Amino acid sequence: MTQERQPLELAPNRDEQSRQSFASSLRRHVLIDIAGDMRRQFDDVIQPRHESASDAPLADGQDVHELMKKEPVFKFYSAIRMKAQDMTFAAAREPLERDVDVLRDDATKLQQGNVAAGGSLALNEELEVPRNVSSIDVHRAPGGYTLELDEDDVTAGALYDNAIEIFAFKQFGEDKNDIGMTMANYVRLKYPDFKPSLIVDCGCTVGHNTLPWAQTFPDAEVHGVDVSGQLLRYASARAGQRDVGVHFKQMNATALDYADNSVDVVFSSMFLHELPLKDIRAFLAEAYRVLKPGGLLLNMELPPNSAMGLYESFYLDWDSFYNNEPYYKTFRDQDYPGLIDEAGFGADAFLEVTLPRYTFVGESAFAADIDAPTVFNSQTGRMDPKGTRWYAFGGWKNT
Repeated sequence: MTQERQPLELAPNRDEQSRQSFASSLRRHVLIDIAGDMRRQFDDVIQPRHESASDAPLADGQDVHELMKKEPVFKFYSAIRMKAQDMTFAAAREPLERDVDVLRDDATKLQQGNVAAGGSLALNEELEVPRNVSSIDVHRAPGGYTLELDEDDVTAGALYDNAIEIFAFKQFGEDKNDIGMTMANYVRLKYPDFKPSLIVDCGCTVGHNTLPWAQTFPDAEVHGVDVSGQLLRYASARAGQRDVGVHFKQMNATALDYADNSVDVVFSSMFLHELPLKDIRAFLAEAYRVLKPGGLLLNMELPPNSAMGLYESFYLDWDSFYNNEPYYKTFRDQDYPGLIDEAGFGADAFLEVTLPRYTFVGESAFAADIDAPTVFNSQTGRMDPKGTRWYAFGGWKNT
């Protein structure tokens, strides 16, 4: 039995639905239950045993990692988490490969819906895709962000979109857009006099967190920028499916094709940790260049290691060693205010915030929380049904 298929959606059969459900449940079990057991084992047994046997205290997350690598509980956690990650993509890919041609036809039609809503799609076949994208199966996704089976293919975008449905077990919201909704509504509520006319989302992938900016600021022109044309074809179709107009552009965020002082908001979500450090610096400098005086740079990201406890730093850095995220830890080891200062914003321009999930808590509770002190704990930057808080940092360009 196959469920009724909607445009741009997969139609998994009953066996495929079961495999997807199992992979999602396993992911949740690993990240919530097994991770909780591992933390308790560390607190109750592993750390006290280390302290009684050694005069050298644990100094940072890497020390915790070196200690934990010897422990059966960590080996078990890592093995199951890696397997669950691979199962996630395998489960998403089964029905996808069966409907490759249908998805491509859907995308072609729905891209016109994006145009009708005021958006566009501009691809650049001459753009050299950087090796940190083209040569890495990021997140262990087969083919990474540039997977392409045929001309005008949207496989990479469809795999990304449907794998997140399994991967995140609804922790990104019903439409997988909670990060964008949280950040856009933070800006709307925190700075009510700020009326952006041009918003650029860099490293937008399939636009999960781009569309909320267009929905939250309907008078603004919203652009989504990415180096992967494969993702952008899908992103434009996805926007058209939702009747939201966004201008998607194939462009490297380290060399933005915008004039000086022309953009009101430069936004990114879970983007910086996928860049080599030199590209992080280049992007931040570009953001400063293109922003208007009084414009805002806002990066939703993982919190810095310097702000987190030893165990939390170790836990969040897991992906850098086991999930094909080679730049993850290098980024989190940086001084975020220093990066913003170096980019030209100045030390006084730095801002950071930790926020509850907008689509989970509702506007009233969210608005009451936006002035709360920045919080760094086990729920910061982690998917946790008990109360995830997203972290963001950036700066205002001085007038």
